[in-house]
Amino acid sequence: MSAAIWWLRRDLRLSDNQALIGALRARQRVIPVFVLDEKLLASPYVGEKRVAFLFAGLCALDADLRARGSYLVVRRGDPVVELGRLLAESGADVIFAEPDYSPYARRRDDRVGRELPVFWAGSPAARPPGTVVKANGEPYRMFTPFSRAWKALPELSEKPYFEAPQRIDTPPGLTTLPTLQFSLPPDGFPAGEKEAQRRLTRFTELAIYLYHQQRDRQDVAGTSQLSPFLRFGMLSARQAVAAARQAIHLAPDETARRSAEAWLDELIWRDFYIHLLYYFPRLRHENLRLADVRWVNDMVQFEAWKNGRTGYPIVDALMRQLSHTGWMHNRGRMITASFLTKDLLIDWRWGERWFMQHLMDGDPAANNGGWQWIAGVGTDAAPYFRVFNPVSQSMKTDPQGVFIRYWLQELQDVPLKYLHQPWTMPEEVQRRAGCYIGRHYPPPLVDHAWAKERALQVYQTARGG
Repeated sequence: MSAAIWWLRRDLRLSDNQALIGALRARQRVIPVFVLDEKLLASPYVGEKRVAFLFAGLCALDADLRARGSYLVVRRGDPVVELGRLLAESGADVIFAEPDYSPYARRRDDRVGRELPVFWAGSPAARPPGTVVKANGEPYRMFTPFSRAWKALPELSEKPYFEAPQRIDTPPGLTTLPTLQFSLPPDGFPAGEKEAQRRLTRFTELAIYLYHQQRDRQDVAGTSQLSPFLRFGMLSARQAVAAARQAIHLAPDETARRSAEAWLDELIWRDFYIHLLYYFPRLRHENLRLADVRWVNDMVQFEAWKNGRTGYPIVDALMRQLSHTGWMHNRGRMITASFLTKDLLIDWRWGERWFMQHLMDGDPAANNGGWQWIAGVGTDAAPYFRVFNPVSQSMKTDPQGVFIRYWLQELQDVPLKYLHQPWTMPEEVQRRAGCYIGRHYPPPLVDHAWAKERALQVYQTARGG
């Protein structure tokens, strides 16, 4: 019987998987395989929690496959070598895979395509690169016109494409690594397609209608927390878009509809950053704009930022959350990134790498795009004067200090009046709270007002005065 290899990378799901559908249509038997790429595992951008989430997702996928008469083959090494070996071992004569768009992935896939019989199907984006371009064929550099063009295209296909196959026949006896037996996901994030579907349903039935009001709050679970699942394709971007549009259609009132539309916009931002990195791969290491920002790059201050010791409670709580859980939602990423790049004038690439080393959902396109945007060197129309105030952001996103007290135990007994600016506490209040500034909690690394003026001057110089 003929067989096809289904090479998984960022599509760890059975539903709405166009590469899997292609393999099932082309051959009677399908061999699901995931290759642990040595170069990626050794990358300075690799993240321990992200790898753990990946392994747990592979384990969940293997269980889903076994329920359908199949199983996951896991190999480790150079994908060209390992896929070639599997073709020879199994007698398969074709490979199906979903494209990937990071600079490294494109180089790897070009090499695989030159040496092995591979067909590409699907995309980690809802609308893949090449489908949203200007009338002259050039890519968009700004989000608003990209979003307008994205929304003007015909709606994406819906059911029955989202249905998972009921049976997958895989040849028995192929060797696989035992790694998956020992994989545990990070706390609070069970991996796998079933969990992704559960979260999508739960979010789009109710929470999506409060998304616009609650998405910036640190003390409320106001976001979908689906980004790790989208990162590894445990949920397809197309299905997330379809769910968002369904929620928009069913919204009970105008406020709820706008809230659901705001979540759809976030999915479009995800596509936008994928497109941007695809057309401008130099962005992996270069600014899109303002090449001559004079960064200070103080290593002591960078270490304080990494360890949550800046003296600004919301920044420190977010950074400790990241280190402990591998998770931080979008507003938190903006706050901490703005503080690093604008208040401390530290190169965005330092922060981008740190995030990639810790984020469970760390994605080259989204992480890079977000950092460049907040650093004022990316796609925003007039970004250089945007400097987040860590105190006002703290008051807005955690008004009762619930999030701060959870992550900063040393501030547990500080009165709310001083919690967002603990350095303003009189000595008597410090004594009663058991928190002396400079002993139990650090004073601010910099004065924000002064740092903002310094940043504006530096960026004005980079813009040519």
